[in-house]
Amino acid sequence: MYRFWKGFWLLANPKFWIASTVPMLVGTALAYGVTGSFNLYWFLISIIGLYFIEIGKMAANDWVDYITGVDFAVPLENITPYSGGRNRVLVNGYLCLRDVTLIAVVMLCLGGLFGIYISLFREPQIFWIGTAGLFLAVAYSLPPFKFAYRGLGELAVGLAFGPLIVSGAFVIQTHFLTGEVFLVSLPIGFLITNILFINQYPDYEADILCNKRNWLVRLGKTKGLKLYVSLFILAYVSVIMLFILTKNPFWLLSFISLPMVIHAVRVTAISMNDIPNLIPANVSTLWVYQINGLTMLLSALLKRFL
Repeated sequence: MYRFWKGFWLLANPKFWIASTVPMLVGTALAYGVTGSFNLYWFLISIIGLYFIEIGKMAANDWVDYITGVDFAVPLENITPYSGGRNRVLVNGYLCLRDVTLIAVVMLCLGGLFGIYISLFREPQIFWIGTAGLFLAVAYSLPPFKFAYRGLGELAVGLAFGPLIVSGAFVIQTHFLTGEVFLVSLPIGFLITNILFINQYPDYEADILCNKRNWLVRLGKTKGLKLYVSLFILAYVSVIMLFILTKNPFWLLSFISLPMVIHAVRVTAISMNDIPNLIPANVSTLWVYQINGLTMLLSALLKRFL
């Protein structure tokens, strides 16, 4: 039992829940900025349900990467905190396939039940938003869809962590949606996609070997750098559009993360074939996402004072 729970927490990896926490907080903060109200109970119910889906998705992804051999194909020198199967719960025997299957099914079902509860007793629109998010979580790795293996994983992640979570968090608090919610979700969607994209570099050779046709495999490392830069540009252009359309100057606080973007791009250009030295780019990309999340949260809250 101890081995199972150790494997479970390695698989769940709470420090990576920040990816879903950021859009949840930003959407909730925007709701408060617009209405001046905040319901703590429904926020907690929502984020717990979201974490269940996140764990289920990670379990399903580990299951598929183990079955297809990706986890075995990553060279030892390329295994970093950002490489595929980073916790290696299956490879190291902490969990067996049956355990991971059980975790995936139970967590995804619990997440779905939380969504149904919210849609029945708080906000009906969550049924459709939650169903779309649950579908993307399942389809990301599992057949017959296997988005991560067919060049659709990046789009699925950007959509789920951007528009879906931000709009879901907003509508749970307000019971309505606005165009501003979609605009706010765009930088988050672009930046989370870039985290996924830069994290594909350590797995590049393994993904090619196992026919995991993500964007980096399709483009190659050199052309991939151009897309990496483009996603950053799209994120900051989205922030500028948000400022222009809402007249809220606080959105421009996001630009304080620009030096980290420049650092991440430089490191990637130099070390794309030297994975141990690429780690600072992974770290900087993650920090850009978190800093932008924090500044956007503050900007949404400060909307009350404009």
